[in-house]
Amino acid sequence: MNDRSVYLDNAATTRLDPEVFEAMLPFFKEHYGNPSSIHSHGRKVRSAIEYARKSVAEHLNAAPGEIFFTSGGTEADNTLIVCNIEAYGLTHAITSKIEHHAVLHTLENLQNSGKIKLSFVELDEHGHIQADHLEYLLKNNPRSLVSLMHANNEIGNINDLEMIGEMAGEHRAVFHSDTVQTVGHYAHDLQAMKVQSITGAAHKFHGPKGAGFMYIRKGSNIHPFIHGGGQERDMRGGTENVYGIIGTAKALEIAYRDMGEHHKYIQGLKDRMIEKLKAELPDIGFNGDCANPEKSLYTVLNVCLPESDDNDMLLFTLDINGISASGGSACSSGAASGSHVLSALNTDPNRGAVRFSFSKFNTVEDIDYVVETLVEFYKVEV
Repeated sequence: MNDRSVYLDNAATTRLDPEVFEAMLPFFKEHYGNPSSIHSHGRKVRSAIEYARKSVAEHLNAAPGEIFFTSGGTEADNTLIVCNIEAYGLTHAITSKIEHHAVLHTLENLQNSGKIKLSFVELDEHGHIQADHLEYLLKNNPRSLVSLMHANNEIGNINDLEMIGEMAGEHRAVFHSDTVQTVGHYAHDLQAMKVQSITGAAHKFHGPKGAGFMYIRKGSNIHPFIHGGGQERDMRGGTENVYGIIGTAKALEIAYRDMGEHHKYIQGLKDRMIEKLKAELPDIGFNGDCANPEKSLYTVLNVCLPESDDNDMLLFTLDINGISASGGSACSSGAASGSHVLSALNTDPNRGAVRFSFSKFNTVEDIDYVVETLVEFYKVEV
């Protein structure tokens, strides 16, 4: 096993920022009261949660009453999809075949149980939504739920939420967007965005795992998905994950504070990998539109590697050389089949696909080492 360690799987999860850990620590050791308790120990923790809620809301230009803390993006997506459909009596939903499974499986389950009819918007060869087909679906199925992600976790493609929101609004559709991959990496102005609900997961922007939030626009009349003691203003039962909530707010604060600097730095790392791979491996390609900085996440690069008889060894070879990357989404790594995203794009199964995803903790040396390792692998193959 190589003693060098390079982590390039930040779309799966990120390293906890030391500042976030320091902010969380007192709530492990000192401030341990139940926030629902009315005594001083409980009130102190309740105050911290509400301060965190206000902080998240301010960064997203939302009202504190529109932010609800959850266990992460999956719970938030499930809640917002199921409860929007039930609250508004919707019988049709529109999504795409490259959504995260938190969205896809929830909608498929609703269809299988006979609650909705599900339509998939067509994609172009790069994995972008075909706007004319979305218009067609909405025209023929007004008052639908539209659930389309802001950016894809595997290929990095960014959707135009303004365009989708405008189109959904024209047809009285309810628009929900899974924004897990963009919250903390791009600025969101929720007062300006034409979206009813979005989701966030702290561990995607250097916060703790098991913590996140959902935004529900004021005036939405949806009921809770998890019932219990009336926490989160009756929207999400269960004693609050106090440490996670504090960490979520601190991580988002840091992300907004340093967003411009980190965007420039990380895009530079991604550009360097693209240039070096093109120079060193002549038959290289990139899945989706991830090599286009105007239409993809600066944190994600999905590489289509040369054809090989031994693709199964590729990730293993990277791993034994101390490099952590992904063949697709970490959430589906145990699935029997390959990436549903790459399958939807009809990519060549004979060519290896690796998702490299970057963070502020990566270095130029990391990038150069990974490219050298890939070049050596394909030299051996030849």
